[in-house]
Amino acid sequence: MKEPAVLDEKKLIAQEKMNNPSLMKTIWREIKHDKMAIGSLVLLIIILLAAYLSPLYIDQVAQQRVNFFNNWKPPSAEHWLGTDDGGRDVFGQLMLGTRNSFTIAICVTLIAGVVGLTYGLIAGFYGGTVDNVMMRILEFLMVLPSLMFIIVFITIIPNYTVVTFILIVSIFAWFGKARLIRSRALQERELDYINASKTLGTPSLKIMFFEMFPNLSSLVIVNMTLTLAGNIGLETGLTFLGFGLPSGTPSLGTLIAFARTPDIVQNKWWVWLPAALLILVMMLCINYVGQAVKRASDARQRLA
Repeated sequence: MKEPAVLDEKKLIAQEKMNNPSLMKTIWREIKHDKMAIGSLVLLIIILLAAYLSPLYIDQVAQQRVNFFNNWKPPSAEHWLGTDDGGRDVFGQLMLGTRNSFTIAICVTLIAGVVGLTYGLIAGFYGGTVDNVMMRILEFLMVLPSLMFIIVFITIIPNYTVVTFILIVSIFAWFGKARLIRSRALQERELDYINASKTLGTPSLKIMFFEMFPNLSSLVIVNMTLTLAGNIGLETGLTFLGFGLPSGTPSLGTLIAFARTPDIVQNKWWVWLPAALLILVMMLCINYVGQAVKRASDARQRLA
């Protein structure tokens, strides 16, 4: 038979866990109590499921086949969103383009998040001379015209691929994250648990990534969620300008890029308008969900 003291201790631990739910449970509870956030999340999931399951009901080879006898057809039962200048189905391109654009945005967000987190943690943890040197380098990088450098790199690299495009954009997407993480890491390094770990001889990397990082995880999740929408817009904008994905790769930007002449804007709206509206809806959905995640990380702003 277990002693009463052991049972009381287990009850206290269980009660503490109930009173301090995990970050993901807190985020989910906050989203559930926000009608706009839960509606946006459901709508975003539906859009992404339709896009990522598109290879099951769309023939990608036939989708890229040019048929000039079928070009500029308005929406019909055969082609729900009509066809483009090459006779290709716009709905198929919209689904494949959504998948490509969102995948690229996710990859850029993750890569930039990892690089920015590592750089910021190192600068904030060590402080002093290390922090000064790293921040001077970061400040120099932040004043560079990032968009211009991205366009230059895309222009000078011959036969670049989607992976190359992701890496080029990621190179210039981590600066703000690094500065944000560094500012919080400077505050964390002064707390007692960090000093205690240093006194015990715990390796610096272990302190940074296994003790300091969990306390910054909410900040990282909020920042990455809110910047995801911006990365979708960045990829779309670059592709619209002609410096995005390689030629022949479906993207939301390639569809919007058709809207460059008054004739297409006014008379062939089915080519570019659905893509523009889809980008708007996706960015609003991510923003509403991101605002709920942001509130979940701040106890003073929570709805529940």
